[in-house]
Amino acid sequence: MTLLESRPATQVNPYEGLRVVKAKHPGRWAATAVVAVLLAMVLNSLITNPRWEWGVVWAYLGEVSIVEGVWMTIELTLITAVLGFALGTVLALMRLSQSPLLRAVSWGYTWVFRSVPLILQLLLWYNLAYLYQSLDVGIPFGPSFASFETLSLIDKFGAAILGLGLHQAAYSAEIVRAGILSVDQGQHEAAAALGIPRRRQSTRIVLPQAMRTIVPTAVNEIIGLFKGTSIVYVLALGELFYTVSVIYGRTQRVLPMLVVAAIWYVVLTTVVTVIQFYVERYYARGAVRTLPPTPLQRLRGNLTAGLSRVRPVGAAATSGQDPVAR
Repeated sequence: MTLLESRPATQVNPYEGLRVVKAKHPGRWAATAVVAVLLAMVLNSLITNPRWEWGVVWAYLGEVSIVEGVWMTIELTLITAVLGFALGTVLALMRLSQSPLLRAVSWGYTWVFRSVPLILQLLLWYNLAYLYQSLDVGIPFGPSFASFETLSLIDKFGAAILGLGLHQAAYSAEIVRAGILSVDQGQHEAAAALGIPRRRQSTRIVLPQAMRTIVPTAVNEIIGLFKGTSIVYVLALGELFYTVSVIYGRTQRVLPMLVVAAIWYVVLTTVVTVIQFYVERYYARGAVRTLPPTPLQRLRGNLTAGLSRVRPVGAAATSGQDPVAR
C-alpha cells in the first residue's frame, strides 16, 4: 500500500455551495394586509359616521338608571349562577348515583328544563299564583304549619331568579357530570386503596381535577347568563336591556342606546374572562410543570428582556469597545 492510498479521502459537504434563503410567507402577508385594510375601514366608519351619535352614547353610559340596570344584571347573574351550579352539582351526583330513582329524576329534570324555552319558563313562574294562590309549609300529605301568599314570595325578581336558576341548573348538571367523568378512574381506585373516605375523595381528589374541565365551560355559561338576563325584559324587570329599551322608547335614540348596552355587556364579559384566567391558573397547579404567566408577569418579562438587550450595547458604547468583539 502506498502512502497516497493510506490517506483518508477528503469529505466534501454537498450543502456547502447552497445559499440560505429566509422562508417567505406571501399568504400570511396578504391575509395580514387584507385584515388591516378591513379593520381600518371599520374604524373609519365608526369615527366618521355621525349616525352613531357617540356624544349621546357617552352621555348615557354612566347615567344613574343605566348603572342601576347594570347592578340588577350583575345581581341576577350572580344569584342564578350560584343557584344553578349548586343545584346542577346535586343533579350531577344524582345522575352518577347507583340508585335508579335518583338517576331517573336527574335525567327527567335535565330533559324537561332543556326542552322548554327559557322565556316560557319565566312566564310560567311569573303566573304561578294562578295555579297556587298560597304555598304551605308542613308535613307532606299532612297538616301545614304556615301558609304564604304566592304573590308575596314570587314577584318579578323571584320569577326571574327561579326561571334563570332552574334553567341553568339543567345545563350545569351536564357540565359538572362531564367534569367528574373526565377524571381518570385510576384516581378513584388509588384513593380507595389508600382508605380515604369517599367524601374526602370527592372534595380533595376528584373535584379539584374535574375543575380543570368544568371551569372553561362553566365560565361560558356565566357569560351566557350575563347576556341571557336580557330576556327578563318580558317581566318588566329593570335590568340593563329593559332600562335601555325604556330610554330609547322615550328619546327615540335607538342605536346609541343599543351601543350603550353593548359596551356594558362587553365590560362585564371582559371582567369575567379575566377572572376565568386566574381560576384556570389556580386549578392548573400539579397538571403543568410551569404555570402560565399572568399578564403583569408577561409584561415584566418583556421589559426585562428588552433591557437586557439594550444594556450591553450601551455599556460597550460608553467604554469605546466593539460589542461584537466583547
